[in-house]
Amino acid sequence: MDRRDFLEKLISAAAAGIALAACSNTSNAQTINSDDSTKNSDHQKESTKKMKIVVLTGSPRKNGNTNYMADRFIAGAHEAGHEVFRFDCAKKDVSLCIGCNHCNMNGPCIYDDDFTQLRPKLIEADLVAFVSPMYYFGFSAQLKRVIDRFYAINGQIKGGSKKAVFMMAYADTAKSEAEAMTAHYKTMIKYLGWKDAGMVIAPGVWTAGAIKNTKYGDEAYKLGREI
Repeated sequence: MDRRDFLEKLISAAAAGIALAACSNTSNAQTINSDDSTKNSDHQKESTKKMKIVVLTGSPRKNGNTNYMADRFIAGAHEAGHEVFRFDCAKKDVSLCIGCNHCNMNGPCIYDDDFTQLRPKLIEADLVAFVSPMYYFGFSAQLKRVIDRFYAINGQIKGGSKKAVFMMAYADTAKSEAEAMTAHYKTMIKYLGWKDAGMVIAPGVWTAGAIKNTKYGDEAYKLGREI
């Protein structure tokens, strides 16, 4: 073989090797892009899943700050396409749980009141929002009496894949003042096996409507929109 033939064969072999490598890289790139596309698709499906949401409000003030937070949260949730059922605890006839155990934690309650409307909604809900002003370092009594009635459906709402959010407002500005309520919320959903999906804590609001001059209404809307 003369030198010219040798060089030509060497060049041909090198060209074939480069083409093979390029083909391999293209194949790998396509595989990576396909994987990324699958992940993005899965994320998009998860983020666009339409949920059934129950919003429990605890403020007895018609123009209360937490009622405004609930309004904004619901507006965001509706914009995202979710189904929302609002239950204003202060306006409903809900009797206090008396611990009679008639329901045995998973049966009919002795009371036939407005909780009967809420009961199936809670069972079906994908997410429950708790919205309350601080009353003496805890949930309002109006919301708490509804939460206490969860006892009658405990067996149907505990566990599973439910989520929860928490929104509160209080007059003080010290973060430590909100700890009792946030701890109550976290302990409750931990027991129920629900996943926390976000909180909006609004300090320094007292008079009705004061929250409209703050960022917390927008935060509640964003929470509902991006839940």
